[in-house]
Amino acid sequence: QVQLVESGGGSVQAGGSLRLSCAASGLSFSNHGMAWFRQAPGKEREFVAEISLGGGVAQYADSVEGRFTISRDNAQKTLYLQMNALTPEDTAVYYCNRAPGMPPAPWGQGTRVTVSS
Repeated sequence: QVQLVESGGGSVQAGGSLRLSCAASGLSFSNHGMAWFRQAPGKEREFVAEISLGGGVAQYADSVEGRFTISRDNAQKTLYLQMNALTPEDTAVYYCNRAPGMPPAPWGQGTRVTVSS
C-alpha cells in the first residue's frame, strides 16, 4: 500500500525559508519521477516542481523558479523541497506524488505552509 507522508511545513514571514520532506513507502521510489504540488485556499491544486528518477533533472513552475529546489534521496525514499524567499503567494498545503503524466498515488495529508507579510 502506497503511503506518502509530507512534513516540514509551518508559519514563516515573507523572505523566510522552509524545507519540506516527503517520506514514501509501498512505492518503488527510485523507479518514479516525483513532484511537489500545492493547493492554496480556494484554488485548484497546482504543480510546483518535479525531479527525474536519479535526481539529475528538475523542472519548476515559473512562480517558484530560482527560489525553490527539489531534491531526492532514493536510499531513504524521501523527497525534499527547499523553499527560499517565501512570499504570501506561496501559502498553501503542499503535497508530493508521482510526477505529472503518471497515475498519481493516493494523496497524503499534505503539509501546510503559511507565509505572512
